[in-house]
Amino acid sequence: MALSVFGTYFPEYSYLKDTMSTLGSSVSPVSDQISLWWIILGVLFIFFGTGFQMKFSAKGKYSKFASGLIILYGIGEGIGSGVFKADRIANGLTTSGIIHEILGSIGIISILLLPLVMQKLITKKENPLFFLISQIVLISGIFFVILFLFRYSNGDNFFAIYKGLWQRLLILNSYIYLLIIAIQMIKSTNDKKQP
Repeated sequence: MALSVFGTYFPEYSYLKDTMSTLGSSVSPVSDQISLWWIILGVLFIFFGTGFQMKFSAKGKYSKFASGLIILYGIGEGIGSGVFKADRIANGLTTSGIIHEILGSIGIISILLLPLVMQKLITKKENPLFFLISQIVLISGIFFVILFLFRYSNGDNFFAIYKGLWQRLLILNSYIYLLIIAIQMIKSTNDKKQP
């Protein structure tokens, strides 16, 4: 939502063709605001991951692993993206841009792995619907990442041009899944309160 609002202050920006990192690069008129937003979002994900661990601590190593993936996502895609701008030079990326790409990739890999771990944490026997959703999120997440990786291909093919769309669909897929996880956390709390 915030990125949609900030994007209106960057006239050359295209939501379908440009990545979100472009909004935070030094050439963007809203670079500082976007960087601050990403840092705040990253901190919120770290709190969410910590709360997740507290909620599911009885599940052992899988809860720690899932919590760690959520925290890594917050550090990589949130704080890392905010601190290190995705700046470019003629032949590629600046040092800041390279670090931005590395940390962002760590965040994306973390959020992609989360459904695999969640299937171990909340098994098919415990919650068949959640298990199915986890599988769908995993498959669609991999699909959107593959489409997003076309941005590195040479040429102006359809998939490379619409990199902003693939990235947003990947993020939407991940955020919906995190919302479903939050609902599971609330449900777990309510189940424990019932006599």
